[in-house]
Amino acid sequence: MLLFCETGAILSFRREIWTVRLEKNAGPNGNGNDCIFGLLFFLIFKYWTDYYLQWNMSDYPGVKNVRFPDGLIWKPDILLYNSADERFDATFHTNVLVNSSGYCQYLPPGIFKSTCSIDVRWFPFDVQKCKLKFGSWTYGGWSLDLQMQEAEISGYISNGEWDLVGVPGKRTETFYDCCKEPYPDVTFTVTMRRRTLYYGLNLLVPCVLISALALLVFLLPADSGEKISLGITVLLSLTVFMLLVAEIMPATSDSVPLIAQYFASTMIIVGLSVVVTVIVLQYHHHDPDGGKMPKWTRIILLNWCAWFLRMKRPGEDKVRPACQHKQRRCSMSSVEINTVSGQQSSNGNMLYIGFRGLEGVHCTPTTDSGVICGRMTCSPTDDDNLLHSGHPSENDPDLAKILEEVRYIANRFRDQDEAEAVCNEWKFAASVVDRLCLMAFSVFTIICTIGILMSAPNFVEAVSKDFA
Repeated sequence: MLLFCETGAILSFRREIWTVRLEKNAGPNGNGNDCIFGLLFFLIFKYWTDYYLQWNMSDYPGVKNVRFPDGLIWKPDILLYNSADERFDATFHTNVLVNSSGYCQYLPPGIFKSTCSIDVRWFPFDVQKCKLKFGSWTYGGWSLDLQMQEAEISGYISNGEWDLVGVPGKRTETFYDCCKEPYPDVTFTVTMRRRTLYYGLNLLVPCVLISALALLVFLLPADSGEKISLGITVLLSLTVFMLLVAEIMPATSDSVPLIAQYFASTMIIVGLSVVVTVIVLQYHHHDPDGGKMPKWTRIILLNWCAWFLRMKRPGEDKVRPACQHKQRRCSMSSVEINTVSGQQSSNGNMLYIGFRGLEGVHCTPTTDSGVICGRMTCSPTDDDNLLHSGHPSENDPDLAKILEEVRYIANRFRDQDEAEAVCNEWKFAASVVDRLCLMAFSVFTIICTIGILMSAPNFVEAVSKDFA
């Protein structure tokens, strides 16, 4: 536009400049080797002074600056060393703005693709640092000196996933074995903090809720038949979330992400809860014919753990011993049934069973291996002797059969009472294990949640900025 809108003085000026600059590839002399550039993400500022491009404004009135096409004058070959772009130089070549003092401005915009290592150790509370190293590709420090300006980030447009923390820069000089002169470069470190609101609401919060649901396994009654199903369902839910995390994470083995550690620890806790649930169900549905509870198990679970958890057996009195039942029965084996010879009648002998309301019968509880089975041994007192001497088997064989059947029924009830007592003992042990695991797993879940998530260096900053 300048060529067509201005006077012919500009044309002569451009021709004069081209005459002076016989070679566009020749670098500036004198103080013209001072090169300063800054970085504004996709826009690089390059400033230098070329004394061959100076002119006197009095000779060319109205000409304050001139724009040269990219290929007509010399410009520094500043490139991104760690570029990952297919063209390597991802900038768009624009015009070079030159004023009368020879001060050149070259502002090529570009979208840079750089190679930088990603540290996922603290994901999703991670801070990533990517270095952009700029330098001349062919000029050394004696021919071209680089000076750094601070990066301008005031025009940065906020992103929904990342927060720009800063872009600090540093100038360094590198010496190679081939050359004595230094090779300066300027490295900008783009520091970004991941915004955790999305990952917190879609991954962390559901995981915390699912891990809390795993604790309900220990509150669900064993007779419901759904304890194992609930534990496995929770475990499968965590597996689905683990697959989601694996999809969004880069395939790297350098470190284990923080969120993966939390999911793994939660899955271990849920898996252990399923194992403990199997043990609880085995205790609850223990076969009485399988044997009584070992002494050490009874001492640890029924005495120590039950006392620690403030648990009492159903129907247990606060004053009486821990294993005593409310209702106590009398054993039929201690009551002898006798016949009393009455007056002769047409009905024959009369059967007299000496119960008489069990008045004067002294009952004492019996124990078996430390377990009170709820039966009483009853014996008559000396004052109220209800039994009479006699041998019914000798007098009446039918009565002997009746007595044998009664003894069988009494023994059967006694065995049922013993089996019921053993079952209740195992069920109470299962309840103790459930309550103990509920407390232990609750503590472990809280410790893992707080310990793992809060171990991130910027956890407090992320919560205060993203969740506030």
